[in-house]
Amino acid sequence: MNRKQPPDVAVGRVVHGDNLPILKQLPSASVNLIYTDPPFNTGRNQTRTKLRTQQDPDGDRTGFQGRRYRTAKGVTRTFVDEFDDYLAFLEPRLVEAHRLLAPTGSLYLHLDYREVHYAKVLLDEVFGRDCFLNEVIWAYDYGARAKRRWPAKHDNILVYVRDSDCYYFNTDEIERIPYMAPGLVGPEKAALGKLPTDTWWHTIVPTNGKERTGYPTQKPLGIVRRIVQASSRPGDLLLDCFAGSGTLGQAAYELGRRFILIDNNPEALEVMSGRFAEMAGIDFENFAG
Repeated sequence: MNRKQPPDVAVGRVVHGDNLPILKQLPSASVNLIYTDPPFNTGRNQTRTKLRTQQDPDGDRTGFQGRRYRTAKGVTRTFVDEFDDYLAFLEPRLVEAHRLLAPTGSLYLHLDYREVHYAKVLLDEVFGRDCFLNEVIWAYDYGARAKRRWPAKHDNILVYVRDSDCYYFNTDEIERIPYMAPGLVGPEKAALGKLPTDTWWHTIVPTNGKERTGYPTQKPLGIVRRIVQASSRPGDLLLDCFAGSGTLGQAAYELGRRFILIDNNPEALEVMSGRFAEMAGIDFENFAG
């Protein structure tokens, strides 16, 4: 990748390596949308074991209509999610994200309650407070239940734009959602549905669903699709520098956008290789430095 030349991306590029030197080689103002989901700094290893189930009358679990199933463990995937100075790790990457965004471009930074408030202050310094567009709350309702505090069941997505006076956002492309009280708005509006607000109710990736890749912290395609629909056009170049399972790449591919995905975890590259196996025009490479 030559910083003086626009990225040569016909469909998609997946790069294995440390994202910071890779970002520094990309040319300025070349990316229309950045969605990225960095480690949340939970202070522990993130691990997921993929489970396979097979119907068996003597199985270890009960499913729909009382059918019995036998469970077998599949592949276990892990990455370390602990940083001594999280903001020092994040800041140079956000500085590069700001440089890379096209004049009408947007950044969506996906975090949770642990670091989002500190990241907001950092992004105000990098982008300018006037370029803060939204804090989107993604709410869900699965997982462990805390007993000594309110259970944490949401993530935070900070949205910043390169230019507060000239950014792309197209509500006509966003999939509408049902009204919670359709009887209050009339049949015509109820049939059309409403635009989502800054609070998004969406299930996590189902454990045994077709979408599930087995990668820890995989984010739902529906969440990322909404971002891609709203803040990019067909043919635009999208970037995720903490690509993980590659959800941005799948959303971009399905919606006719180009993409660059970066991750330094070999297991992430393995997952993305399988996920994109049937998609034409996607190049995989190792960053040599």
